[in-house]
Amino acid sequence: MRRASGALIAAFAAFFLAQPQANAASEALIQAAKKEGQLTWYTTQIVNQFARPAAEAFQKKYGVRVNYIRADSNEVTLRLQNEGKAGRVQADVFDGTGATAALKKDKLVAKYIPESAERLPARFKDKDGYWVATNLYVLSPGFNTDLVKKGTEPKTFQDLLDPKWRGKIAWNSSVTPSGAAGFVGVVLTHMGEEKGMAYLRQLSGQKITGLQVAARQVLDQVIAGEYAIALNIFNNHAVISASKGAPSAWIPMEPSLAVFSCLSLTEGAPRPNAGKLFIDFLMSEEGQKLYRDADYLPVDPAVPPKDPSLRPGDGTFQAIFMTPEEIFDNLPKWGAVYKDIFR
Repeated sequence: MRRASGALIAAFAAFFLAQPQANAASEALIQAAKKEGQLTWYTTQIVNQFARPAAEAFQKKYGVRVNYIRADSNEVTLRLQNEGKAGRVQADVFDGTGATAALKKDKLVAKYIPESAERLPARFKDKDGYWVATNLYVLSPGFNTDLVKKGTEPKTFQDLLDPKWRGKIAWNSSVTPSGAAGFVGVVLTHMGEEKGMAYLRQLSGQKITGLQVAARQVLDQVIAGEYAIALNIFNNHAVISASKGAPSAWIPMEPSLAVFSCLSLTEGAPRPNAGKLFIDFLMSEEGQKLYRDADYLPVDPAVPPKDPSLRPGDGTFQAIFMTPEEIFDNLPKWGAVYKDIFR
C-alpha cells in the first residue's frame, strides 16, 4: 500500500509540476506585455459599442493601454499596406472581415493563434495560423414590419421572385460581402453556377434598388419606409433596432451568409507581446462575453448571443460560413456578376 501510495503521489507530483510550465509562458507574456506598456489596435468594431469597452476592460485587467483606431476593412488594409511600404508599421493587432487575406499577400500578418482559442471549432481558426475569428456577421434579408405583416415576408429565395415585391427591395451596391456581391456569392455557392445564374437573372426582374451606402444604412432606409425589404443586412442590426421600437425584423433565409471578423497580429508589430496578450484576452471566455454584451455574435459555442436565434448552427437556421480567403478570392467574380446582371 505504501509503495502504491508513493507511486500515486509521485505521479500527481509530476503532473502538477508540469502545469506551471504551461502557465509560465502566459505569465511571461503578461510581464512582457506590461513592459511594453501599450498596444495599437486597428479595428472595424464600432467604438462605443465594442472598441472602447474592450480596451478599458483589457487595461483594467493587465494595466496595458490600448490605442484604437477605427476604420472599415478596406481602410485598415490600405493603412497597413502604406505603413508596410514605408517600413513603419504602427499597428500591433488589427481586425476585419477582409483585411487579413489581402495583407497576408503583402507579408504583413504574423502567425499567432492564442491558447485561449484552442477550445473553439476548427473553422474559426486559420489552418495556417494567421487569424482567429472573434465574432460572426450573419447576412440575411430584413424587412419593415409596418409595410410587411409578419408571416407574409419572403422566407425563401424563390419567394423573393413574387411580383408583389417588384420595386420594393434594396441592397448595398458595393462589392463587399454585405453588399449585392455577397448575396450573389451565396446564391452561386448554394445553387451552383448554372441554376444560380438563372435565378439571379430572374431576380433582376424585381428591379432591386442598389444604394451606395453601408448595409446598416440600407436597413435604416427600410425602417424609414423607403423600401419594404433589404437584402444582405446584418441580422443583429435588425434586432437591435427592433429593441428600440423600430419596425424592423430579419428573415432566417436558408442559407444565409456568415462571415468572420478576424483578429491578427501584425508582422513587424512594434509591441508584439502586448498584441499577443490582447488577442488572447479577446478570445478568452471573458473577451467573448464582451462581444455578447455589445450585441455581437461571439464565436465561442459556450457564449450564446443575447438572442440565441441570431447565430446559425445552434439548431436555429443554416448558413454558409466563408473564410476571409474564400471571400477575397471570389468577391471580384461575384461583383462582376452583379454588374453584368443587375446594372
